[in-house]
Amino acid sequence: MAIVAYFLTSVDLLLYFSIGIALFIYWMTRSKKSTQNMPPGPTPLPFIGNLNLMDLKKPYQSLMELSEKYGEVFTLHFGPKIVVVLAGYKAVKEALVTRADDFGERASSPIFDIISNERGIIFTNGELWKSMRRFTLSTLRDFGMGKKSLEAKIQDELISLIESFKSHDGKPFNTHLLINSGVSNVICSIIFGKRFEYDDPTFEKLIRMLDENAKLIGTPKVMLFNFYPLIGSLLGLQNKIKRNVQDITSFIAKSMKKRKLEFDANDITGYIDAYLMKQEQESTKSETYFDDDNLIYSVLDLFAAGTETTSTTIRWGILLMMKYPEIQKKVQDEIKTHIKSGQMPTVEDRKNMPYTDAVIHEIQRFANIIPLNLPRATATDVYLRGYCIPKGTEVIPFLTSVLYDKTQWKTPYDFNPNHFLDENGKFVKHDAFMPFSAGRRVCAGESLAKMELFLFFTGLLQAFTFYTPPGVSREDLNLKPGIGFTLVPTPYMTCARQNF
Repeated sequence: MAIVAYFLTSVDLLLYFSIGIALFIYWMTRSKKSTQNMPPGPTPLPFIGNLNLMDLKKPYQSLMELSEKYGEVFTLHFGPKIVVVLAGYKAVKEALVTRADDFGERASSPIFDIISNERGIIFTNGELWKSMRRFTLSTLRDFGMGKKSLEAKIQDELISLIESFKSHDGKPFNTHLLINSGVSNVICSIIFGKRFEYDDPTFEKLIRMLDENAKLIGTPKVMLFNFYPLIGSLLGLQNKIKRNVQDITSFIAKSMKKRKLEFDANDITGYIDAYLMKQEQESTKSETYFDDDNLIYSVLDLFAAGTETTSTTIRWGILLMMKYPEIQKKVQDEIKTHIKSGQMPTVEDRKNMPYTDAVIHEIQRFANIIPLNLPRATATDVYLRGYCIPKGTEVIPFLTSVLYDKTQWKTPYDFNPNHFLDENGKFVKHDAFMPFSAGRRVCAGESLAKMELFLFFTGLLQAFTFYTPPGVSREDLNLKPGIGFTLVPTPYMTCARQNF
């Protein structure tokens, strides 16, 4: 047995050694061929590249430090992967807006390939992406996105969320799952044509799996899987994410099959129904992108994107209101002035509530929820600021560097609603406000998210005053985010006192 164990160990060592040699040779040849005339950056080390300079738990902090040294456009080596980072408002705007076509591709990434199966809206390219995005935007508008008709659905969900908060009777509780469920129900009503009860075990499981994946994707182990997919696959770093995706897509597939059996072209209740009708219309074409797989993964994209970022923003909002009670009071005073007692907030109220609007925008800026953005890739060889970025190079339009750009914001590292107010207290737009990214790949649900943020945040502060639990001072509140692909608040407890 000892001989067998020794033999297996030797084989494992030989395997890893061979992989290491192969990757080293690949890195050396690729590095020499592909980095000529590319933007400057730190000298890479064999095999690890520049990973020695990165804190993989907080990569956005490392990139901010590197941008101070190497400027707005620089090259990094993440192991064998070569990446160009765009830092600061001017560089990101130039790439994503002014030269949208040059930087309009989605970069291939091992973990996102697993999540998307190269289908859907977010992680695809070419005609497939154009068809799915065009159909999705049109369908979301049909179901009220950006229109007042969707307001009632959000208000109904707000009522349910308020009742859930009331059930805690002023005692400390964690808002996480409740807020995620409330926000998710809005996109679920659009996708599936129905909402779920918060205590529905299937719904709760789906929310938890989305939440878990958002954390896992940003962990150092999974990031290393992206840089070294062969070694990562052997170690199984991606398996938990893969199982979660399989469970969620299995639920979506069952919902799709059920809708197919009940399908009525005269009763289109949600995105799935609209897609099935599109399938019927395309059935006579020899080639179509509207197959079942694209439906499943488009729904997955909408479900995940429509749940995670908006709910995380609201959770940050409550934490920040506890931290800064004087700001919370100013918001509530504005609510009392412009919204009659007993009435729900409406989208129309926003134009009369500049301070509340400024606070919501500042929550988004300060929270910096998707710090690295989703990776882009160059569609052709791109010449930018005198450098050549070869076709297919992964590009990080670094959102933290935009939302915290010291040339654009007076106090970038402080929570300061005055960033969005002029000297007369009127709301002012800011070009460097890019939490939804920008250009061709700007978040498809931006207008929906803006409606939700205003109605949920305003409605919750109309109904409650949030404060720290007994024995916890606001100075004790931690504003450092947890580890993950999205920057979520460190878990906290809150007390919600009803406003009468």
